[in-house]
Amino acid sequence: MKADHYDSFAERYSAANESNLMNGYYERPAMIKLAGDVNGRRILDAGCGSGPLSAALRERGAIVTAFDSSPAMFKLAERRLGEDVTLLVADLSEPLPFADGAFDDVVVSLVLHYLKDWTAPLAELRRVLKPGGRLLLSVKHPIAYEVVNPDGDYFALAQWSEECTFDGQCTELTYWHRPLHAMTDAFTDAGFRISVISEPPMSPDTPRELLPPHLVDRTAFLSFIFFVLEAH
Repeated sequence: MKADHYDSFAERYSAANESNLMNGYYERPAMIKLAGDVNGRRILDAGCGSGPLSAALRERGAIVTAFDSSPAMFKLAERRLGEDVTLLVADLSEPLPFADGAFDDVVVSLVLHYLKDWTAPLAELRRVLKPGGRLLLSVKHPIAYEVVNPDGDYFALAQWSEECTFDGQCTELTYWHRPLHAMTDAFTDAGFRISVISEPPMSPDTPRELLPPHLVDRTAFLSFIFFVLEAH
């Protein structure tokens, strides 16, 4: 995926991200809950998009630095966050412009599943974390590949695409599937200890009208998987 892939639909994606089921009432609340008390912590939001997670962490007292590879997303984040968040355009697949051990926590929200190779990105994220620092991340749940590609090989590294609707318009997104053990192996190989693997419920505040019929009477579903990793 090109660094500026989101540029063509950044405004639409950002508008949908605010209050849709997947982002507004499922992924972002789960990331905030996993982060816990962040008051005074130096946090890097890697792949921040238009900045909703950065804004939520800042509101909870975090000292936030954020970057995105999309110039259009950067501009939206700049508009949202103002001058008290350090913002820049950078690509997680390239070396990051931060010192060793610069952050207490790094959050990577729905980014790594766009990357074929996790080795270099995870090494960089480990480098910019202080010893004992946390990497909190979310990615497409590996079961999603099986649902969309029932004849696919779960155990293979495989590229796949799906159509997503943002603010009424359809866009194709392309991901890299890897099985769960490949994810956890990549984390430990990069020098992380796995603290949490989470398949959380949706927010209890989720408006009923956002739920598709098959979820109306349920509190949880599988779409993303979440990890808290400790640098050691």
